[in-house]
Amino acid sequence: MLGRDVLARLAAEDVTAVAADRAALDVADPDAVRAAFAEHRPAVVVNCAAWTAVDDAESQEEAALRVNGTGPAVLAEACREHGTVLLQVSTDYVFAGDAEKPYAEDDPTGPRSAYGRTKLAGERAVLSTLPESGYVVRTAWLYGAGGGNFVRTMIRLEGVKETLDVVDDQRGQPTWTVDLADRLVRLGQAALAGAAPAGVYHGTSGGETTWFGFTREIFRLLGTDPERVRPTTSEAFVRPAPRPAYSVLGHDRWAAAGIEPVRDWRNALAEAFPVLLAAERP
Repeated sequence: MLGRDVLARLAAEDVTAVAADRAALDVADPDAVRAAFAEHRPAVVVNCAAWTAVDDAESQEEAALRVNGTGPAVLAEACREHGTVLLQVSTDYVFAGDAEKPYAEDDPTGPRSAYGRTKLAGERAVLSTLPESGYVVRTAWLYGAGGGNFVRTMIRLEGVKETLDVVDDQRGQPTWTVDLADRLVRLGQAALAGAAPAGVYHGTSGGETTWFGFTREIFRLLGTDPERVRPTTSEAFVRPAPRPAYSVLGHDRWAAAGIEPVRDWRNALAEAFPVLLAAERP
């Protein structure tokens, strides 16, 4: 989902990019990564590869760690050898999710799930191996036209459910993959120009809401009654992996790179909606 939008954003600027899916490149295989670097000599690597099945990671943490931790470590080492910039996409799950104000980029981490632990391992590998050319971009609540996600699911359920009960005690920032792709490309360009300090950035939309509020906005854009969406609590949807109650991220670091933070989530959703609707209801 994100990788497709990164490629589209690069194509719009006529930037040559090589896209390697799982079948083409195992990012946790040092030999395969070395061969890819030798063939393509990339100036920037954007790592969109990830184990994102949060609940499955609870019972398969070793497998998740291979993708989320070992993979970034292998890529970082190859980038170090070739003088390549690495942009590592990470997650709000590296935090405990119990804050009362937006998490700053340098706030202490404290993951409460296997997924969060494996993603934090990837962050640490990148930042320690590439102190001058490693960039970690944390994001959350992603949606886009190129894959399954919450917005497309709600569009589908609106057509078959009279009412929907949606969690109202988890707060975050719905983020369009198109907006995140734009920031990743611009950050990579700034890094190559020596205009962006290495380290952690937060790539989420401005503002905040709950899944309940998010769904009501989706229903409003569908032209149906938002009152069909009813609030409930996380206790009604018990899952193997604990969900952060508060996933709101601060965006102060972008100023150091001369890049403005992502716009408010409502404005992004309004622009994205026709594309998402067409993807789900062609």
